[in-house]
Amino acid sequence: MTETTPGWLTTDELEMARARMPILYVEAVPVRVDDSGEVTSIGLLLRIGPDGTVSRTLVSGRVLHHERVRDALLRHLEKDLGPVALPRVPASLQPFTVAEYFPTAGITPYHDPRQHAVSLAYIVPVTGDCRPRQDALDLVWFSPQEAASPAVQSEMPGGHGVLLKQALAHVGLAY
Repeated sequence: MTETTPGWLTTDELEMARARMPILYVEAVPVRVDDSGEVTSIGLLLRIGPDGTVSRTLVSGRVLHHERVRDALLRHLEKDLGPVALPRVPASLQPFTVAEYFPTAGITPYHDPRQHAVSLAYIVPVTGDCRPRQDALDLVWFSPQEAASPAVQSEMPGGHGVLLKQALAHVGLAY
């Protein structure tokens, strides 16, 4: 019988796919904005990696087969920030950048030793109560200046710090 319901690949199937082709991801920089639309704070997830290291990261995840980018973005925002985060996904799904992750370090600022991945990156205002779920330990809100600081940037592996700085620059907050 053929499986026709889109969904996750098995671990072995995912490993095989990662070895043979780029995987499409979405990434979101959760932000709080004031009444004039200016970014006042940036939410960064605190996670423990497979090797036991603690790091700060953005909302991120794969786009499933037969899933719209908008739906994948909402699914990952809910998965990482909780069901009442109330994200405001932009009406236009044009990302602020496209991040290309390579398994070989140094090709781009983005590195993922598991795979070649292409990630569409979005800035998403959230207005609700954010409570991290799944594998995130915590969500911490930083001012734009704090988020751009060398201390926070050093806690963001794989190029997420570069991506965060690009997001800040995109909204006029280059530091």
